[in-house]
Amino acid sequence: MGRFKVGYQLQPQHCTIDEIRAAWRKADALGVDSIWVWDHFFPLYGDADGTHFEGMSLLAAMACETSDASIGLLVICNSYRNPELLADMARTIDHISGGRVILAMGAGWFEKDYDEYGFGFGTGMSRLAALEAAVPRIKARLARLNPPPLGPLPVLIGGGGEKVTLRLVAEHADMWNGFGPPADFARKNRVLDEWCEKAGRDPAEIERTVLVDDLVQVEEFLEAGATHVIYGDERPYPMGPVKRLLEMSRC
Repeated sequence: MGRFKVGYQLQPQHCTIDEIRAAWRKADALGVDSIWVWDHFFPLYGDADGTHFEGMSLLAAMACETSDASIGLLVICNSYRNPELLADMARTIDHISGGRVILAMGAGWFEKDYDEYGFGFGTGMSRLAALEAAVPRIKARLARLNPPPLGPLPVLIGGGGEKVTLRLVAEHADMWNGFGPPADFARKNRVLDEWCEKAGRDPAEIERTVLVDDLVQVEEFLEAGATHVIYGDERPYPMGPVKRLLEMSRC
């Protein structure tokens, strides 16, 4: 199967703070390559009014309580924070973590978040345009901050839009996050390679990550081009699948 990176996304819904904190400490101790939460304000499924916690605050806490894994939000919604503020927040948390933050971004999609917190939802194209405008601003602010990020602070862009999102990945990102099924991931992976050629970038410069909710198709995703497999789950945050994924990654 070959070696690949292993990540764990801890969904911050229907849980207590103690439960999610215990989970990221366990995941870090297991030796995963990356640990993630998400950037929403309400549960995405189950009880719509169930418990839920904000992502950037959790990321700062995770930076204090883990020591080895890269950490990030999968993905930060560009609409929720001013680009310059986001750059400063990411840089600060990067220092807290010892240089382990991944700045993972997306255009946003969950309309309830927008409505409840007073953000203009707009359209899919307007949100993508805002993301395209924000990324250079974020990079420019990161270059001006004193002190600068402690680690490499790689930029990840998530999404599968073949005309805009994957072009933005090719032009600006160090990592890409996609979804299944494997055949779709493979096609979008090829489209990303084509955008890299147009942008004058080596496709090998961009790490290909995929988010999965089971391990059934891991081998197919690897064959489709994934090099970093991220397992996602909500409480009680089982470690069994992550242990199995780590075993598979070492075969």
